[in-house]
Amino acid sequence: MKTTSNQRIGPHAEARPSPRPSRGRVIASAVAYLITFVILLPLLWIMLLSFQTNENILAHPFSLSDLSLVNYRQALETLDLMVMYKNTLILAVFSVTIGLAVSYMAAFALTRMVFRSGRRRVQNTMRYYVLAGLAVPVYILLFPVYRLDTALGLFGTHAALILPYIAVSIPFNVLLLTGFLREFPEEIEQAAVIDGVGLWSMAWRVVFPLMRPVVATLAILNVIYVWNEFPFAVTLINKPELTTISLGISRFQGVYSVNYGAMMASATLVLLPQLVIYAVFQRQVISGMTAGAIR
Repeated sequence: MKTTSNQRIGPHAEARPSPRPSRGRVIASAVAYLITFVILLPLLWIMLLSFQTNENILAHPFSLSDLSLVNYRQALETLDLMVMYKNTLILAVFSVTIGLAVSYMAAFALTRMVFRSGRRRVQNTMRYYVLAGLAVPVYILLFPVYRLDTALGLFGTHAALILPYIAVSIPFNVLLLTGFLREFPEEIEQAAVIDGVGLWSMAWRVVFPLMRPVVATLAILNVIYVWNEFPFAVTLINKPELTTISLGISRFQGVYSVNYGAMMASATLVLLPQLVIYAVFQRQVISGMTAGAIR
């Protein structure tokens, strides 16, 4: 006995309603939006204060009245932004390039190179020694670095900042690079060895081109660090022509007074390029941070 159905199956059949999002997903989305708002609130507040006078900032910091561009005009007249951008770019290019090269060679030696029997403990000790640099506060390094730069005749030059920036970036760079290199397929290296590739070519022509997500992430994060770094700059730079972006903002703070409006305007000019970099390269940052984390 055959049975028939009143429902028609075909291209004109009614589509099933999409399932409702689960309660956990809704809560996770709400928390994500809340965290985003909390992070963006100080940035929006800085931008609001950059359009107000000092009197309004101290009396009514959330007021939307009497907004003007006087602070930006004063910041542009006081700061030589082109010179500051040039100095910061020089520091970023040299410190990031050399720091990434040194960090990559160290990470490659600690993960892909095979030590002789009985020396695996030495390799692990060296890796922990490098990563221990993450626990050293920057302020502890100011006086030793100042003495070294003075003894070497580097005080007041670009090299006085480039060398500390390289040293400070190595521990974090090695941490991310070793996490990626541990999961690197051995079959690629074995095939390269069969083709007669040497160790140097193996590191730079075979392995390094496949690490673009991690390298791009580290390059972006290191540039942002150099862009915002202040303790080393204020300690090791004593020439106006070598002023960096972060050091230039401090010019609006005097001994007995602070020009809050101009300081907020200059801070906004410094923050905007960073926000643009994050917006453009956010995919590279996320993929680089998660590379090597999942087996």
